[in-house]
Amino acid sequence: MAKGFELEGTVKVIDEVQTFASGFSKREFVVEIEDGKYPQSIKFECVKDKTSLTDGLQIGDAVKVSFDIRGNEYNGRYYVNLNAWKVEKAGGGAAPDQGGAQDFGGEGAPPSNLSEPPGGYGRDSGSPNDDDIPF
Repeated sequence: MAKGFELEGTVKVIDEVQTFASGFSKREFVVEIEDGKYPQSIKFECVKDKTSLTDGLQIGDAVKVSFDIRGNEYNGRYYVNLNAWKVEKAGGGAAPDQGGAQDFGGEGAPPSNLSEPPGGYGRDSGSPNDDDIPF
């Protein structure tokens, strides 16, 4: 069984729900955490019925995200996804429209095969020095 993780930060981005031809849906969002001189922007995804976990959240809200790390291989490439299964506003309140915090850890955790590999990941050309990342 996968280990669950938690992270606290500030909502930076909330994308629209994406629905694929297979009927699979997901919603990505970014939480920024303080990490010394360079804050870290961590992208999460909610899949299927968990896309509603971000309903009612606004950019700038302080949140606590419970998530699992999922990895898979597709056409010889490897992908890692941070699948959020609970989102709470800081202060212990669950994000609105959830009817309370939804804890799907343990036996009710989402299976690891919920994510489809996203297209367009990876850099096909260029060197690691071509970006603006300060490390």
